[in-house]
Amino acid sequence: MANPISRRNFLVASLAVPLVAAASPAFAIDEHDQFAAAATKYGVPASVLAAVAYGQSRWEDHAGAPSTSLGYGPMHLIDGAAAQQARRAAGKDGAAVIDTLGQAAKLTGLSKEALRTDPAANIAGAAAVIAANQKQLGHSTGTATDPATWYAAIATSSGFTSASGERTFADDVMIDLRNGTSKKTSGVTLSLAPTRVGNVTPQRTVITRRVEESQRHRQNGPIDAPRGLDVEWIEAPYEQYGPNPGDYGNHDLGFRPKSPTLNQLVIHDTEGSYASAIELVQDPTYLAWNYTVRSADGHIAQHLHPKDIGWHAGNWYVNMHAIGVEHEGYAATGATWYTESLYRNSARLVSYLCREYCIPMDREHIIGHDQVPAIATPYIPGMHWDPGPYWDWEHYFELLGAPLHHGTSHRPVHRGDVVRILPGFDDNRQPVSGCGTDPGAACPIQGTNFVTLRTGPSNSAPLVNDIGLHQDGQPASTYVSDISARAAAGVDFVVADVSDDWTAIWYLGLQAWFYNPHKTPTARVVANGRKITPRQAGTKIYGRAYPEASAYSNPDDVQALAPLIYTADPGQEYVVADAQVPTDYYKAQTFSLDTPDDHIDIIGKERYYLISFGHRVAYILADDVTWTHD
Repeated sequence: MANPISRRNFLVASLAVPLVAAASPAFAIDEHDQFAAAATKYGVPASVLAAVAYGQSRWEDHAGAPSTSLGYGPMHLIDGAAAQQARRAAGKDGAAVIDTLGQAAKLTGLSKEALRTDPAANIAGAAAVIAANQKQLGHSTGTATDPATWYAAIATSSGFTSASGERTFADDVMIDLRNGTSKKTSGVTLSLAPTRVGNVTPQRTVITRRVEESQRHRQNGPIDAPRGLDVEWIEAPYEQYGPNPGDYGNHDLGFRPKSPTLNQLVIHDTEGSYASAIELVQDPTYLAWNYTVRSADGHIAQHLHPKDIGWHAGNWYVNMHAIGVEHEGYAATGATWYTESLYRNSARLVSYLCREYCIPMDREHIIGHDQVPAIATPYIPGMHWDPGPYWDWEHYFELLGAPLHHGTSHRPVHRGDVVRILPGFDDNRQPVSGCGTDPGAACPIQGTNFVTLRTGPSNSAPLVNDIGLHQDGQPASTYVSDISARAAAGVDFVVADVSDDWTAIWYLGLQAWFYNPHKTPTARVVANGRKITPRQAGTKIYGRAYPEASAYSNPDDVQALAPLIYTADPGQEYVVADAQVPTDYYKAQTFSLDTPDDHIDIIGKERYYLISFGHRVAYILADDVTWTHD
């Protein structure tokens, strides 16, 4: 059996280079034996195969594990037969699935098992499917043919079930071919050089006609998304299902961004299939979010207009001010992966929404569900932790056009610096357990999006514990849902101390240490970071920024401020992510907009700051802190 690390980085391993290379050697990916052999055998340009693989998996084989949509290998060949069987077993017919794995097996004579698990077979199988479609379309094959002539074959071989998704994927492949692309993994840079691409307009026009035809048959609605993105309207029903005015679901009507304002966006995963998520969001007795992104092709369903408030974050204050985006996938298994098409289309949507509603593109405003704070201490253990340790935040922000390394430097870290956690993803293999049925078993070795935090500068020191998550005195663990001792990628903290290759940050009122070697740092210094320190010992931390009692005209409406179990002390420093936090409570307790004194935003005068306090964001009263400077 192959080493699991080598299997995951199949291209690096087969180039016979060390897993950590001092000079980061570069290799032309389209000249790799596995691409070159498939290109020669099936008459597809090697650069086309390499660009397709990048668009499907970013040149990863994931050790033979499937994506959420049962796509396998670097070419993401979809096991359509297994997908259909799973849907029938779940009692769902669902949309059609394109069985690219089955097609590859017929064309090559290779077994499905080989196509799933052997990268060379996977690439050859995809080459055979692409070449067959090219011939069926009446276009020439050959390794020296213009990549532009493969546009339609790339689209129809993608495994996508919508014409719009096919077009977007083929467009992305052509862009990657023209501009070139690269990826660093295990100390090796894999690159695809810029390639001359001719005129794709004739073939693109044909697919665009198919897109326009398919959109005529879709349910129309108030789509709020970038033009040309594959989005359909599947409405979340706003219905009264009982006799009382409060018996309604699955969201609230609002007037955003005017009232309340919009300032955050929450990234979720569905913990189930796309079909199941669509079924749930149309249940008026359940809850709603704004968008769902499908794994197989990045197709997006919109359910709410951003002006309305979905019930998705487990914190009404965050719901008031946030848009929720669900992604088909599972946080806990570690055995499936988020597809590149899902990442790319989600990033297109989110970057548009951030521009449209002036939401800052940082990790305190574009947050995971795992960063949403509880409204009060008893709720902390039940807060969700998706999209989990296997969501690639650094890559996602690159796609957003807001790379997380911007505004940072590699200079040595000193006490009082603001640092951003940037460990990379592919080679950042932190300990995680409990992905399968055995809670103590280690999860598959793969990239993660956090650094592990300890109580001292040593790998033998205990994990930092979250007293809110473990209120019965349980110790912290590496269990997949235990986020106690994790500092997530892209989040900013203040350095509390430094010891050799270890750095301590202020985290949950504690000094938390992580491995941050000088030669290969896992955090970078942030320029012009804004810091505060508490004025008094035991300063309170909040999970929401509600108004003071005097702001409510009706005493029955007053919402308790309910500080969390955590406190902070003078000398500790925390990064201020937002000094203009809205202090408000949107009262929406009845179904009808005509209800007197309801559907109103109650504004307070108390001021809060949004801070990175632990794994989750939190709020602290401005009057309780002072600003600090280096």
